[in-house]
Amino acid sequence: MSQATIGLNWFDKPARIMTTYYIELQGDILKVGFGNTQATGDRIVCDVATKLDEMIITGDIPGGSLIKINGRVSVLVSQVLGDKLGKVYDAIAIFDPKIGDKGLDRYVVTISRHPDYRVGDTLDVVRDSQPQNNLKVVLCGFANTGKTCFRDGLKQALLQIPKAPESYFISGCPDGDGSWYSETAWRDPDLAAQLKAQYKAGFTKEFAKLKAQEVRGINTPIFVFDIGGKISDENRLIMAEATHAVILVKDESEIEPWAKLCAELTLQVVAIIFSDFDGNNDVVESESLILRSRVHRLKRGEDVSQRLTVQALARLLVGLSGE
Repeated sequence: MSQATIGLNWFDKPARIMTTYYIELQGDILKVGFGNTQATGDRIVCDVATKLDEMIITGDIPGGSLIKINGRVSVLVSQVLGDKLGKVYDAIAIFDPKIGDKGLDRYVVTISRHPDYRVGDTLDVVRDSQPQNNLKVVLCGFANTGKTCFRDGLKQALLQIPKAPESYFISGCPDGDGSWYSETAWRDPDLAAQLKAQYKAGFTKEFAKLKAQEVRGINTPIFVFDIGGKISDENRLIMAEATHAVILVKDESEIEPWAKLCAELTLQVVAIIFSDFDGNNDVVESESLILRSRVHRLKRGEDVSQRLTVQALARLLVGLSGE
C-alpha cells in the first residue's frame, strides 16, 4: 500500500510519517496538499490516484453535484484530480488565493456538466475557522544574499509544521526564480539554469504594477514573496502591498537602507537574517521583538528547510498569523 493511502488527517499527523500528498474531504471541500515535497511527480500522481480510488470506493468521497478543492495542486496532480473526481461529480471548483477577500475564499469552476455551474464561474465561501491575520511578508535585501533559496526553504519548513495555517509563496522578481527553480535544481541543475536563462526578463514598471496587483489580491493567512536585490521605484511599489518584512543581509552596513525603506512603507520588520555563505552552522542570536539570526550556505538547489534560522522564522510566522 502506498504511504499516501494512509487515511490520516494531516493536521494531526505525527512528524515522522511522510506522505507524498494529503487528501481529506471536509464537507464539500476537498483539502489537499503536498507532504514529502522531494518526491518526484511520477510517484506523487500514482499516490494521488490510489488514494482517490480508495476514498471513492469506501464512500469517503461520495460524489454529487459539486466539489471544491482547496490546497496546493501541481499541474500533474490537477490532471489526476480532474480525471478521478470528474467521474463522480458534475462540477469541480478550485480555490484561487489571488482573488478572495479577508475571511472569504473564492473558488473558480474549472469542470462542469451541471446546468447551475459554468466554467469560469466564481463561488464565494465564508471561512468558518477562527479569524487569522493575513500576513504578507516580503523577503528583501541586496543581491546575492540568498533570498530565493531562503524563500524556498521557508516554504518547506512551514509545510512541515503541524496545524500550520495555509501559506503561499511567489517570486516578486522577473528573473525566472520561482519555486520551480529550486525544485528543478534539486534534480537537474543544468536544466534549471537553462530554463532560467530562457525566462529571464527585464524589471519594467509594467511588471512591477502587475506584481503589486497580484500581491494585493492574495489573501492566504501566510503569504511570502521576495523582490529584486536593489532599492528601486519598482521594488518600492511591490513592497508597499506587504504587511511585514524580513531583511537578509551579508553584514551590518546593509541593514539601514532596507530598514529605512520598510519604515517609510510602514512595514513591520520581523526578522534580520545574516547570510553567511561560507559558514558551517546557523546561530539564532535573539528571538525577542525581532528575530536576529545567522543562516549559512544559502546555495540554490539545496534544501535549507531544516536550518535553525529557517525553522525559527517559520515558527514566528505561524505565531504571528494566529495573533
